[in-house]
Amino acid sequence: MKKCMICKESIAPFISFGQMPIANGFLNPDQFDDEYFYQLQVGFCSNCSMVQLIETVDPAKMFHKEYAFFSSTSTRMGVHFKHLADLVMKDYIKEPDAFVVEIGSNDGITLQHFANAGLNHLGIEPSQNVAQVAMDKGIQTVCEFFDERLAMEILAEKGQVDVFLGTNVMCHIPDLHSVFAGIRRLLKPEGVLIFEDPYLGDIVKKISYDQIYDEHIFYFSVKSIAYLADCHGLEVVDVKPQDVHGGSMRYFIAHKGALNVSSAVAGQLAEEEELGLHLHGTYERLRHKIQLSRDSLMDVLHDLRRQKKCVAGYGATSKSTTVTNYCGITPDLVEYISDTTPIKQGKFSPGVHIPVCSYQKFKKKYPDYALLFAWNHAKEIMANENNFCRCGGKWLVYVPGVKVI
Repeated sequence: MKKCMICKESIAPFISFGQMPIANGFLNPDQFDDEYFYQLQVGFCSNCSMVQLIETVDPAKMFHKEYAFFSSTSTRMGVHFKHLADLVMKDYIKEPDAFVVEIGSNDGITLQHFANAGLNHLGIEPSQNVAQVAMDKGIQTVCEFFDERLAMEILAEKGQVDVFLGTNVMCHIPDLHSVFAGIRRLLKPEGVLIFEDPYLGDIVKKISYDQIYDEHIFYFSVKSIAYLADCHGLEVVDVKPQDVHGGSMRYFIAHKGALNVSSAVAGQLAEEEELGLHLHGTYERLRHKIQLSRDSLMDVLHDLRRQKKCVAGYGATSKSTTVTNYCGITPDLVEYISDTTPIKQGKFSPGVHIPVCSYQKFKKKYPDYALLFAWNHAKEIMANENNFCRCGGKWLVYVPGVKVI
């Protein structure tokens, strides 16, 4: 029986997606035979309410010198992270010598605003290629995984931190206790940890099962984060829902008693209670809904193949790996996936090996249908693709339900 990574109680999977490759592991044909697979299963801990992967993947297999995700490729996310930086500088930076640290800082999309403001900062990014992009911008960055050991090194060299940031990274880390122990040591007495990740409540409501893949080890609720924070003498002092990445939650955490606790915390906990995020039955029902979603999507794709329609994927996302492999979507159903990220172009999708092509191919000859893997950016994408629709193209989406637009 698997032990919960947070409270060490026994947990069992409520769903299995089967054998799964590395979500961001886009590859060349000569790598097909050696492709790595693991069992993608998810479990719920009724003791601490943490939803988590049953089997985790070695972080070095996911975050390395050829990591295929650069935050700055999304205009919308650039705006989102600027707003975050502005909020931090307005509400939490009190002194000109304040020190800001960000874990999983990627290509510096957030920290660049602190650097441009002349603030003392440090990014921590384990993927060498994206860390180098940040360093080339003049952003102070170390290429390492963050844990309590690294926290002590930063403390000895640079002192305590006013604000510790993380966006879409905390859920990637298996040893969250080491991370929170390190943050507790780093934070000044009135310092604050601010991080955001995909929100479990949105996954349950939207049936967005493609949020489940190797990098996302944990699926946070306010209740489970409150439990984790409490283990380290910290507490959740505020929460703010975010409409990015298919629905995220921003958590504000401080030393116990250091800051006033917003009423939003109790309000969100009450909403989670109503949604049943603390009940095992909620996840049994989620499994059934996921299976129905899979079957519905495959029915549509098989029908389009019978009609000899061309279907292309839009966005070679990590999420697409879960969908294509769990559903069994192969190149005879989706001819190629269009993506603007150069490092992915000319390669093949993990597991099912659908060709990944440049955006120019999509524009040169529009497919009949575009399967929107990057659905969390739907508003931005559809606003830019009016011509696709004017030429008769249709969108196929699967979150929150399967439908043609």
